[in-house]
Amino acid sequence: MTSTADPTHPLAGVRVVEISSFVAVPLAGMTLAQLGAEVVRVDPIGGAADYHRWPLTEAGDSIYWAGLNKGKRSLAVDMRSQRGQQLIARLIADSGVFITNVAGRHWHSYDTLRAARPDLIHLEVSGRVDGGTGVDYTVNAAVGFPLVTGPPELTAPVNHVLPAWDVTCGVYAALAVVTALRHRDATGAGQRIAIPLENVALATAGNLSLLTEAMVNGTSRQRIGNAVYGTYGQNFTSSDGVSYMVVALTPRHFRDLTTLTGTVESIAALADSLGVDFADEGERYRHRDALGALFGEWFSAHTGAEIAAALAATSVLWERYQSFGETAADPRVTANPLFTEIDQPRVGRYLAAGLPVAIDGTYPAAAPAPALGDDTASVLGDWLGLGGTDIDDLIASGTVG
Repeated sequence: MTSTADPTHPLAGVRVVEISSFVAVPLAGMTLAQLGAEVVRVDPIGGAADYHRWPLTEAGDSIYWAGLNKGKRSLAVDMRSQRGQQLIARLIADSGVFITNVAGRHWHSYDTLRAARPDLIHLEVSGRVDGGTGVDYTVNAAVGFPLVTGPPELTAPVNHVLPAWDVTCGVYAALAVVTALRHRDATGAGQRIAIPLENVALATAGNLSLLTEAMVNGTSRQRIGNAVYGTYGQNFTSSDGVSYMVVALTPRHFRDLTTLTGTVESIAALADSLGVDFADEGERYRHRDALGALFGEWFSAHTGAEIAAALAATSVLWERYQSFGETAADPRVTANPLFTEIDQPRVGRYLAAGLPVAIDGTYPAAAPAPALGDDTASVLGDWLGLGGTDIDDLIASGTVG
């Protein structure tokens, strides 16, 4: 597979070497590739831990791998051999940008690699701040989110399905590389960048006031089910079993919701009896259960189609709950320029998401992911100038695959 980098994209001409697995760093590398960088993912011969990760095709190929490695080139190397390590170090020196979540390897540490490339940009994602290992689900457990996720009556922790810290970390990592490239262009100096996954979760919890609330008020957030903290939001179900999430952030949203559900007088009477003003979103939040009971009568008396049509004519924020299968067939995917059809070898034809950022009105399109080692020969030739005899020797010795 040849380079898929588009010369018109912002990072055209940038080369990146990636040694990674799972989500955060592969997502960072893919994001840089979608911005125009030429990204080579280097894996051990046979593949890293995520090369066969679920979901799989019927033939056993990883759909997961295809999703997070689109647009990259793949090099398979015996990373345990000195010759293989030296080869990778040469590639990193050529590219000048290295991203990894494989910590603790002296041969690709910043200090070692910088000797050959003084302006190296070296980014390493670790699990915990103290250097210990951690993944999204263990980091999440230690921060507090599983204890506020789920219905109020539940006492057991609930992990959310979205690996939020991996995804956020991947975006932070891509941003850090772009910032370091700007710094290098301005000063000629490289940078050593460290991003503990744990810090991504802690920073987010702090930025969203979840930690600050405990520090300042001495209180810890409690479970509230599907309600929206501090304002009015709740899920409702129609007479034919269709569920909707409804949010009223502003007084106008709330007025429209009361008008729609025919509860204007009932809500006014409730406000009078409680001595509150529901123009205050805090009061809407405090009395969400009483409000939900009033609104719920209207929702349960109408079909899903009737509810959707009625809500669409208001300012209220709402959406119907859908499965992934429903979303995949939804026009928001099938008619969205974010998605383009690709023919992914070993997986098939499907609509793949590109970069979710329109640049001058255009979304950078997705490109297929490589199979392990697809680009070994071409990368060694393009980047290091090795000839066919040299490459054949590396293959024969088992240094590359």
